[in-house]
Amino acid sequence: MVTPTQSPDAQVAIPEALRQQLEGFRRELWRVKILEATAAGLMGLLVSYLLVYGLDRFFQTPGWLRLGILLAGVSLFAGFAPYWLHRWVWQQRRDTQLARLIARRYPGLGDRLLGVIELQNQQGSADSLSPRLREAAMLAVADEVAKRQLKEALPPQRHRTWAGLALGLAGVALVAILLTPRAGLNALERWLLPLSKIERYTFTRLENPPIEKIVAFGEAFEIKLKLAPVSEQRPPQAVGRYGLQAPVVATLQNDRYHFNFPGQQDPATLVFRVGDLLHEVRVQPMPRPGIESLVAVVIAPEYLKRSEKTVDLKSGSLSVVEGSEIRLDISSDRPLAAASYGPTRLQVIEAPKPGESPYLPVSGALSISGQIAKTPLLKIGNQPFEIPLSWADPYGLTGDSGLKIRVNAMPDAAPACYLQGIDRQKVMLPEETLDFELLAEDDFGIKRTGIEWSGQFTRPSSGLPAKGDLQLAGSAPDESRTIQPVAFSPAAFNITPQKITLRGFSEDYFPNRSRVYSEPITLYVLSRDEHAQMLKTKFDRVITEFEDLARRELELLDENQRLDRLDGTELQNEPNTKRLETQEQAEAETQRRLEELTERMENLMKDAARNGEIDKATLQKMAESLKPMQELTQQDIPEVKGKLNEAQAPSNTPDKAESDVAKAVDEQKKAVQKMQDAIAKANEANRQFEAGTFVNRLKKAASDQSAIASSLINAYPKILGIRTSKLDPSEQRRLQESASQQSNTGSDIRWLQEDLASYFARTKADNFKKLLDAMKASEIDGGLDEIRKMLGENHSYLATEAAQKWAKQLTDWANQLEGDKAAANGGGGGSGNQNPQDEDFEFMLRVMKLIQKEQDIRSQTRVLEQLRRDGNPSARP
Repeated sequence: MVTPTQSPDAQVAIPEALRQQLEGFRRELWRVKILEATAAGLMGLLVSYLLVYGLDRFFQTPGWLRLGILLAGVSLFAGFAPYWLHRWVWQQRRDTQLARLIARRYPGLGDRLLGVIELQNQQGSADSLSPRLREAAMLAVADEVAKRQLKEALPPQRHRTWAGLALGLAGVALVAILLTPRAGLNALERWLLPLSKIERYTFTRLENPPIEKIVAFGEAFEIKLKLAPVSEQRPPQAVGRYGLQAPVVATLQNDRYHFNFPGQQDPATLVFRVGDLLHEVRVQPMPRPGIESLVAVVIAPEYLKRSEKTVDLKSGSLSVVEGSEIRLDISSDRPLAAASYGPTRLQVIEAPKPGESPYLPVSGALSISGQIAKTPLLKIGNQPFEIPLSWADPYGLTGDSGLKIRVNAMPDAAPACYLQGIDRQKVMLPEETLDFELLAEDDFGIKRTGIEWSGQFTRPSSGLPAKGDLQLAGSAPDESRTIQPVAFSPAAFNITPQKITLRGFSEDYFPNRSRVYSEPITLYVLSRDEHAQMLKTKFDRVITEFEDLARRELELLDENQRLDRLDGTELQNEPNTKRLETQEQAEAETQRRLEELTERMENLMKDAARNGEIDKATLQKMAESLKPMQELTQQDIPEVKGKLNEAQAPSNTPDKAESDVAKAVDEQKKAVQKMQDAIAKANEANRQFEAGTFVNRLKKAASDQSAIASSLINAYPKILGIRTSKLDPSEQRRLQESASQQSNTGSDIRWLQEDLASYFARTKADNFKKLLDAMKASEIDGGLDEIRKMLGENHSYLATEAAQKWAKQLTDWANQLEGDKAAANGGGGGSGNQNPQDEDFEFMLRVMKLIQKEQDIRSQTRVLEQLRRDGNPSARP
């Protein structure tokens, strides 16, 4: 028991009713504020979700923004709610804290309630703190509290509003998810996982839309967008905008939008808006893949023996022989992804020939290795066709769609052959050599080239006509054109005097094709007698033209003499100046013609020296006439022309003009005199030439008679004793040819007698008169005609005897005339009787013959070298 002096601390508990009221107030405060914190947190989350949902309907909400929205929403729940709970729950857990909160609404009551709570906790002795008084005070406050509604002292209550808002937002979110489940769930995923790469859901969905597109540089391009089958919206229009350019609108057609954009050069982003869908395409303009090189590899048919060939196709066309195979190789400026050819197209519309298959187009893909694409081998038929080519790079850009290669299928045409550098007709001696060129051409290689000749006797002969060929070049598969030098000498091939038809030939590689020949060249290989007669004819023409030129020069001299009578002043008048100019031009023409005659005379001199049977005296006279012709060409006529030119000079004084004309006349008189002297020497040489030709003509006639006799003797076994009508046709033809030749010989002898008579009338040479009388006395004309008749009746033996008789007689007359001529020219006199001029000419003649002989040897050496290279026995001498 406690004594009064030792009383413990007195502590009085608050009344139960008051305690219960405070507990009730605390519970209500906590309930309201917890509800408010929960509603606020839910509202933050729901608002952030709905914000993401709403923004996704307009554009692709970036991850950073979604993260910010999510953090903002979560911050209301994770930040505001704990704060709210701390403020209204944690900080309102004690009675004193509640009393102060109540004091905000009821200040007096709150203070008294706070005093009661303090009295409860106040400690002291019973003497100092009366328990009864404290209890009475607490009861009084408790009664007052009981009379009031403490709930009215609660702070402003938002829990219902906030809860309603939270429920409303939840309802909106639920409705959004229920009405647009894909969009709602997609927004929920994107809200919960803001940094993920989940694409936003759109009501408009595209099927595999492009993200990047390479387009042709500077060319209009098209982009197609297709709506996906799952697309919930199908907007009737869509808009695309390239960079900052004007937008392009496309309408929906068959679930597709077709956008056509103008050509672009700069890269940019192409933005499409289709309903709620916003799609971006990165566009990169790029040049189309170009061709750096395009070649064809041509494999010729096997028979051509050609190696594989590469042909550049810059021209876009290719010509190959039928039966070839080709491969096209494309080199691009960047790697290729695809390439194809065809279908090929025929370029001529022709019905197939009987038995010929119709044309079948071909197409296919090219093999690709980086930047190189190759077609397979294509067989070439006999018709031209076109190969379209197409290619594309890894970006889908195609090359030039217009590239087509035309292939011309060419038949293997026959070769061509030409002989050039030679006249169509040529007269020559057997030992002379013709130098010319053989030109052979073929489209696909030359196999062999050469010359071929065949002879034909112009009079009966016991020998066989010449026939042979000579190969000049062979086996040149890759040569389409060749020029071969040719040296042809009849003597090198043992060709006797006759008519030769010479042709060039060429062969190509086409199977079983015959030789192709050039235009024929006719060569008349003459005996020395025939050659001399030909030279005589040429000499006659040169003299005739020289005489005409001399007469013309005399006429020019007359005109110059008329001008010479004028004084200097008159010469400078315009009409007379024109006369001088005309005279100068006439002298220039004289010089030109004289140069031509001189050249012909020089060639005639060379040919006469080559003949070998033209006597030295004739050659000397020809040389004597040639020398003044050369002087006239090089000195005299140019001097006259020069003076006439000087007389026209505007700077001349009258005296100078008069002097120039006078000098021109003096020079021209000398020139005319020299021309007349040259003509006289030429006529003298011609007379000697003519006398020499009588011997040659007699020898030729004797040779013709001997040839007829030899031909008949060789044919005795086939013709002797047989009537003409019973003879073999070839023998009949041979007799007719002999009869024709006999007729020609008779005509030659008659003309020979007439020429002898004319020559004797001019020269009064007795030996020619004796020969003419002997020929007339022999009645040779009748005898030769009788042989012709015998040949017509096939009296072969009698014709042979008569021909041999007249051959001997003609030979005797030729020898007789040749002996007389030699005696007249000095016979066998010693060299001591020759004058120095004769010795000089003889030396010159020997040098000329030596030079000609050396030239002949060199030419025949070339012919023999051709024979050695050819190795053809048929062409060997």
